[in-house]
Amino acid sequence: MTKPMAKIVLMMGVSLDGYIEGPDHDISWHCVDDELHQHMNDVIGRFGALLHGRRVYELMAAYWPTADADPQASAITRQFAGIWRDIPKVVYSRTLQSAEWNSTVVRDVVPEEVRALKEKTVGGDLGLGGAGIAAEFLRLGLVDEYRVYVHPALVGRGTRLFPEADIAASLRLVESHVFGNGVVLLRYEQGERGEQGDGSARP
Repeated sequence: MTKPMAKIVLMMGVSLDGYIEGPDHDISWHCVDDELHQHMNDVIGRFGALLHGRRVYELMAAYWPTADADPQASAITRQFAGIWRDIPKVVYSRTLQSAEWNSTVVRDVVPEEVRALKEKTVGGDLGLGGAGIAAEFLRLGLVDEYRVYVHPALVGRGTRLFPEADIAASLRLVESHVFGNGVVLLRYEQGERGEQGDGSARP
């Protein structure tokens, strides 16, 4: 039986007015409590690999590799530290010469190479994060699924999740979930124009 090809899953937190970060890369308005953090651990822990841009990689690499060494770290934090260290990572950057923690540096987003990565990835989908790299994947039509976490905040200015671009897609809602802190998960898959989802969770 042929195994299904891994999907590219865009997974990002966003403000109600559509920003993933405010001025000066501010994300202090992100609402992450234990419930949401454990959810992220569970979802990311099932991915076969992560696709990062340089800035996201450097931000994560500055903290997570040793986060579980802190005796004050929570069990959820310690769990994610292990997940992030171990999971394969592809870092798209034209300036980084190398990257640690099970990471491979790739210079450009090449559709044929992305398809080959999807075909050879074993054990889960590919999680995509970072504004610049997400915009390039969207421009090339390489995103299969969207996991958008809408935070209860208005930012006003900053970096938009979806920049102005010549892209269009008809999506189908396959899951929605409200967390206790007010964050709302909206999960969409590619769908035929006019197709409606029923909002139920699917594997």
